[in-house]
Amino acid sequence: MTAPGDIEAEFSGTLGAFRLDASFTAPGSGITALFGPSGCGKTSVLRCIAGLTRLAGRCSVAGAVWQDEGRFLPPHRRPVGYVFQEASLFPHLSVRGNLLYAHRGKVPTGSDAPISFDDVIELLGLASLIPRAPQHLSGGERQRVAIGRALLSQPRLLLMDEPLSALDLATREEILPFLERLHETLAIPVFYVTHEIGEVERLADHLVFMQAGRVVAAGPLTELQSDIGLPLAFSRDAAVSLPATAGDYDPAYGLLKVEVDGASLLVPGRSHPAGTRLRLRIRAADVSLTTAPPGPTSILNVLPAVIAEERPLGETEKVVVLRLGVSGQGSRVLARITRRSWDALGLAVGTKIHAQIKSAALAWG
Repeated sequence: MTAPGDIEAEFSGTLGAFRLDASFTAPGSGITALFGPSGCGKTSVLRCIAGLTRLAGRCSVAGAVWQDEGRFLPPHRRPVGYVFQEASLFPHLSVRGNLLYAHRGKVPTGSDAPISFDDVIELLGLASLIPRAPQHLSGGERQRVAIGRALLSQPRLLLMDEPLSALDLATREEILPFLERLHETLAIPVFYVTHEIGEVERLADHLVFMQAGRVVAAGPLTELQSDIGLPLAFSRDAAVSLPATAGDYDPAYGLLKVEVDGASLLVPGRSHPAGTRLRLRIRAADVSLTTAPPGPTSILNVLPAVIAEERPLGETEKVVVLRLGVSGQGSRVLARITRRSWDALGLAVGTKIHAQIKSAALAWG
């Protein structure tokens, strides 16, 4: 069942030798990641939504139909901002000129408040770049300007096609905090194409998982990450990204208490105002299990949980889904253990256990 603000996309057809048959619904807020291996059709879906590629199907955004049987809005009539892999700035214009080119004459769609020039400058840290020419910008700076230009077109939907893929690792780390700020600040829904799971874990709220031109699954990120019916849970770096809120801070040890559904954890880092929304990443490989509360231990996070599901991983391991909390009603977390440990501890679905997670292994933001 779709909500009034949802985005519906359904496209099918052939592009050369490639067959696309993709259908999904995404929420009209937050970041939806289109994720999957290279060549699975992610960019093709994005181009269909923008109207740059025309295949049979349907596309509607918050009730506004952009494509359906007998109806096809051309790209210039679709209120989208598109950020490509390469920044593609106008070389004869300064940063200011590139931004103002997108901004002039644009008004927000529907009841949305306009995105101001000053807001974009502040959000993306562009103040020092305003007078410079594109050829005098680094790759990360060019991409930030390209994102700003897309935002100033007053889009109803922001489409980002692997915006970090042309950047080196250090530059990606430089620009990711700006993308996180956009996520926290703006109400515009974003479709974000990537094949890097780390970007999905840091940025996305909703996931569309694609393989070979088809949508394998679509839903909230944490649900799909912990779904042992999907390959995501079986990768070496399998993790769950949990919504969290900041609690008390211990300056003596540099530890922040964060609250997730069903548990409180200690993580190293800086202080945040109480109630600040955060995101906590817990890797399956960093979770160990015990059937009784341990004695004195260097592991700061020992959390009651219940085993909800399990599935074999090869001949020697298991992937285990835990539900945090004494009664097992909290967040879903993955653990990866050997079959020998499973049998030695007498574990089964429904067993109450304690999950041990090293504070130093937790990533949050």
